Amino acid sequence: MGPTPSNPIPGAVTEVLLRVGTGEPQAWNSLLALVYEDLHRLAEAYMREHSAGGMLQPTALVNETYLRLVRQKSVDWKNRAHFFGVAALLMRRILVDEARRRKLSVRVQEQMARERPVSNEPPIDIFALDEALGRLGEMDPRQAKIVELRYFGGLNIEETAEFLEISAKTVKRDWEMARVWLRAELRSKSA
Repeated sequence: MGPTPSNPIPGAVTEVLLRVGTGEPQAWNSLLALVYEDLHRLAEAYMREHSAGGMLQPTALVNETYLRLVRQKSVDWKNRAHFFGVAALLMRRILVDEARRRKLSVRVQEQMARERPVSNEPPIDIFALDEALGRLGEMDPRQAKIVELRYFGGLNIEETAEFLEISAKTVKRDWEMARVWLRAELRSKSA
């Protein structure tokens, strides 16, 4: 089975990112072909898991994220994990900004939750999550970054470790601690 857009040749994204860094005019177009499906899958998963439905469609989120990525002139792209880490941060900011712009009320979010398919987990209030991540970032910036990369960016343990230049064991430990803290924090805010 050969490479596909969502499973490119290993190192292909990193290679194209190096071309982006040299200012090659067609490099961003080549990069889009390699990462679009992965970015779209991340956006769909994020929208499914949050009470963000109705704010943006996954395609619009991917397009806005990509436009903001292209505008990043001072980033020294290192590899695929770095790219998706930055993309995850931008997706989060876009969704939070969109939610603020629309000034979603709790009642509107509850209505959206009632319209969602039945799930074991209640939808997560994007404002509460953003605020909780901000508080976590003040206490432990590395844990907050790990949550951002894993939860929003869809990076696995190894990719997150590579991006942050720490061990996978440290990522696993911090990930578990951050998840426990965030669950407690979100429960206390919804009570």
